[in-house]
Amino acid sequence: MTQRPEGLSAYIAVTAAYWAFMLTDGALRMLVLLHFHTLGFSPVQLAYLFVLYEIAGMVTNLTAGWIAARFGLTSTLYAGLGLQVVALLALTQLDPNWAIGASVAFVMLVQGASGVAKDLAKMSSKSAVKLLAPPEGGGLFRWVAMLTGSKNAVKGLGFLLGAALLATLGFVWAVLVMAIVLAVILAAVILYMPPGLPKGRKSAKFSEVFSKSANVNWLSAARVFLFGARDVWFVVGIPIYFYAVLSDGTEDGNRAAFFMIGTFMAVWVILYGAVQAIAPGILRASRRSEGDLIRAARKWAAILFCVPAALTVAVLASSGPEAWLTITLVTGLLVFGAIFAVNSSLHSYLILAFTKSERVTMDVGFYYMANATGRLVGTVLSGLTYQIGGLPLVLGTSAVMIALAALTSGKLTDQTNEAYA
Repeated sequence: MTQRPEGLSAYIAVTAAYWAFMLTDGALRMLVLLHFHTLGFSPVQLAYLFVLYEIAGMVTNLTAGWIAARFGLTSTLYAGLGLQVVALLALTQLDPNWAIGASVAFVMLVQGASGVAKDLAKMSSKSAVKLLAPPEGGGLFRWVAMLTGSKNAVKGLGFLLGAALLATLGFVWAVLVMAIVLAVILAAVILYMPPGLPKGRKSAKFSEVFSKSANVNWLSAARVFLFGARDVWFVVGIPIYFYAVLSDGTEDGNRAAFFMIGTFMAVWVILYGAVQAIAPGILRASRRSEGDLIRAARKWAAILFCVPAALTVAVLASSGPEAWLTITLVTGLLVFGAIFAVNSSLHSYLILAFTKSERVTMDVGFYYMANATGRLVGTVLSGLTYQIGGLPLVLGTSAVMIALAALTSGKLTDQTNEAYA
């Protein structure tokens, strides 16, 4: 370890850029959710605000892999950061006097642009790890775990930052400050990005984004269910439930609720990121074969199922928003976050293990299209299930989706000589 690994400087630069982006992404989500909830938006209307964000992510991931393969990873990374700056500036033009329908449509469009930006940056960063990580000694798992874990910890800080900025600066100034800071970081990344990332190949065909690897396809399907299971409670259900419990309806009560909800969401995501970063150690990945880690993906999904199933029973057994129920929910969801992190980290490693360097952006793009599909399904169900059946239906739906993720993970096989398109 006394010798500097080749590609480390580029890895550090990519990671720093990804951190900056995810800080604003987490803050923006919390700003939009809490700001529009206080304006009287229903759970379904709040879910609509994020629908185009996820749809845009699906389309972006499918095409971004080809764009990066053709024009280079730095082009998609810079485009993602730049588009996020534009989206943030656009939100400052939101007029509180607009009708609800106009406000929803405008925010959906801006969130769609932010969704494109997020997945351009994510695909670029995750693909870079495959190309830059040292191949020996479990280096790939360690590097991808560190990137994924650290960015989620930063996104957690973004949730807290968004709630704090909303309570202190207000919506418009909070968004403007984030746009300015991200623009400065983008300029620094462009000026000082070290060499190490590929420039692209003009012969790349769009049809190559569809993999013929059974493992890539089954893992992508498992990813749909896994992230749908998280977002079905994360996006609307739990934040709005906690707001109902914590706020007394006054301005001071709203501010206090904002800080507490933002703090919980931040702690959850930071814990999630921290566990992701140490997942290779938890799994003893350096001493285990690819087949062992595939079997671990099935086992950890089955363990995760137990948490929302138990929380569903706890909520059904309660007579209302009692103190013990709130404590149980907070504790249970933190446990969910830790176990979910191991599942997510395993998936992030396996997609890079299953793909080959010459088509890494294609397979990673396809895989994160599935990730965005899961978030889209979870986002829509988050508003619908909370409005129809409250917290029990939200958590029960999460449990069902995790069960499907475990079943789908069971289709993965240890095939080191698969044919790739």
